[in-house]
Amino acid sequence: MPGPPLTRVPGTMHTVNTDSRRVTRSVPGRLAVPAGVLAAVAAAFAYVGAVDPNEPGHYPVCPLLRYTGLYCPGCGGLRSAHAFVHGDFPAALQDNALAVLGYLGFAVVWTVWVVHAVRGRPLRIDPRPGAVWSLGALLLVFTVVRNLPFGGWLHP
Repeated sequence: MPGPPLTRVPGTMHTVNTDSRRVTRSVPGRLAVPAGVLAAVAAAFAYVGAVDPNEPGHYPVCPLLRYTGLYCPGCGGLRSAHAFVHGDFPAALQDNALAVLGYLGFAVVWTVWVVHAVRGRPLRIDPRPGAVWSLGALLLVFTVVRNLPFGGWLHP
């Protein structure tokens, strides 16, 4: 049985399902947003890779570290990204192990997003409350442990 009749919308890359009037985009149109997000993230990583955060004066100091002396979960994230871009994965993990997990998590989610876009399906990220609470607990434990004397191995 053939699918619903489709009509191309003049001057666009869209087709319209004339039965339901639902607009469907072509594959390049569906990939535009994921490609834009990837370009923005790649540009940010390229900048951090080119401008060394280990050199003073290039980036602002973490306000929590500056005023309290405590490391926040993001402290060392720029140094971690710089090391990651340069392929120094042990240094990236040393600077901020949680950030490295975040980079890898972004890569997985972005890949799933692209696969969904190619197939014409929307990506729905609907985490369960337990997952959100677990992520919050992980951030809290990471922050507390890296600020305790025995957590020195997590200092950036």
